[in-house]
Amino acid sequence: MRWQERIELATGRGLTLGNLLERVATVHPHRRLVTELASGAERTTTEAAAQVDRWAGAIAAGTELGDRVVIATPNGYDLLLLTLATSRAGRIPAPVNAQMTTAEVEHVVADSGATLVIRSVDELGDAAPFGPSVASDPRAVAALFYTSGTTGAPKGAELTHAGLLGGMSAVALLPTELRHDELVLALPLAHIYGFALAVGAACGAIPVAFLDRFHPVAVLDAIEERRASLFAGVPAMYRMLEEAGADDRDLRSIRCWISGADAMPADLAHRFKRRGASLRLPVVGAVGEAMFAEGYGMVETAGGVAIRVSPPLVPAAIGGSVGVPLPRVRFKVVGDDGAEVPIGAVGELWLKGPGVLAGYHGAPDATASALTDDGWLRTGDLARRGPLGIVNFEGRKKDVIKRGGYSVYAVEVEQDLEEHPDVLEAAVVPVPDERDGEVPVAAVRLAAGATLASADLDAWATERMARYKVPVRFVAVDDFPRTGTDKIQRREVVALVTADAG
Repeated sequence: MRWQERIELATGRGLTLGNLLERVATVHPHRRLVTELASGAERTTTEAAAQVDRWAGAIAAGTELGDRVVIATPNGYDLLLLTLATSRAGRIPAPVNAQMTTAEVEHVVADSGATLVIRSVDELGDAAPFGPSVASDPRAVAALFYTSGTTGAPKGAELTHAGLLGGMSAVALLPTELRHDELVLALPLAHIYGFALAVGAACGAIPVAFLDRFHPVAVLDAIEERRASLFAGVPAMYRMLEEAGADDRDLRSIRCWISGADAMPADLAHRFKRRGASLRLPVVGAVGEAMFAEGYGMVETAGGVAIRVSPPLVPAAIGGSVGVPLPRVRFKVVGDDGAEVPIGAVGELWLKGPGVLAGYHGAPDATASALTDDGWLRTGDLARRGPLGIVNFEGRKKDVIKRGGYSVYAVEVEQDLEEHPDVLEAAVVPVPDERDGEVPVAAVRLAAGATLASADLDAWATERMARYKVPVRFVAVDDFPRTGTDKIQRREVVALVTADAG
C-alpha cells in the first residue's frame, strides 16, 4: 500500500485541483471512480487522470495562464474533470450549474472575464497531454464558484485550492479497501455541495453511482439494485424519496445517509435512519439502523465547515442543529454591535476557517460586506448560542419577518407546520402589511387528498405558537420553485403568494 502518497493526499500537502486526480490515481490505481447510471459508462481513477491531462492540453492551446474558463456543460462527471483539467493548465475554472438560465450563464461569462466557455467536451477536440500540473500555491485562488443568485445577480466566490480540497482529502485515510462502499449522488457538480462530495469520494476511493438529475424512483432503484452504502442529498430530496415509496423498498444496505444545503427536519432524518442498517451479518442479515450525517456550509466556505451526526440507535444528534465545527474552523454568534451574544440569545453566525473565500471576484463592496477586517465571514445565518460552543440554526437573517415589533423566524414556523400530518413541506415568507409592516404567509404542499379546509392549519398553528407567529394566510401549492439543489426559492414564493392574494 502506498502509505507515503496516501498520507500526503490526506494531509493536502502541495495538493491542488490540477494534481488531485493524478495523486488519487497514484494512491488508488485502476479503482472504479464513477459509474454514470444514465449511460452505464464507467471510469477508473487511472482513466480519469489521463482524461484530465488530455483536456488540460486542449484548454491550454486556446488560452493563457491565469485566464478564466467557464464550464457550462450539462451536469455530469465530465464537468468535474473539466474543472480539474482547467486548473491543471494553470487557468481558473468557473463551473456553472446546468439549470442556470442563458442570461445567468452570460452574466457569469461577462463577470468572470472568461476567455473560453466550454459547453461540450466535443468542442475541445484532440490535443497532446498537458503534462505535470502548473505549480500553484495551495493558498492561491483555484476556482470561481458562483452563488445561486437567489438574492441578486450571482457573485463569483474566489475559493482556494486548500479551501476546496483540505477538508475532503482527509477521507483518503479511511480503510475503504476493507469493505464495499458506493455513494449514490444526484446533485449538480457545479454546486459546492456536489463538488465537495465528489472530491471526497475520489480521495477515499469510494465509487460514485452518478445520476445527472435527481429522480426519486431512479435513486431508490439505484440504492436497492446496487446495494449502495451511502446516499447524499438535500432535505427536499429525502421528502421526495419518502413520497415515492421509500418504505416499500429495501434500503438496508445504506450505512450512512448524508444531507446538506438546507435545514433537515429531525423526524425525517430519524425515519431514514430506520430504513438503513449499521451492518449486515451472515445468516442474521441487516442489523441496527443507519447513521445520519448533516453538513453545514455554503459556497463562501468552499463546502462544509461543521458536521452534525446522529449515530445508529441514538435519537439525538451531536452538535446542535448546525453541528460541531470541523478542525481549524471557529464559530461565534454576534449581535448587531459585533459583540458575542450571551448563551441562549440569537445573533448572526460568524465563522473563520481555511475554506473561507478570498473574496468575490471583481466585487470589493460585496467582499467588504461579507468579510470582516480580521477574516471572519458574516454568514447571514441566524443562530442561537448554546453551551459548550453548540449553536442552533434559526434561519437566514433575511428570512426573519418583522411583525409589529416581533421577530418571526420563518424556519421555526415551517418546522411546526411540517409536523402536521397533512403538510409535506412548508415555506413561510413575508408580505407587506399596513399595520404591522410585514406579516407571515405560508405556502404549503399537502398530502394527497388533503385540502386547506380539512387540514385547518390556522387552528394547528394557533395551538403551537404565539399568535404573532401564526401565518395570516395559507396557500396550497403543487410544488415550490426550486434552485438546482432543490432548495426552495423564497423570492419566487413571495411572488406566488402575492399573486394568489390577487
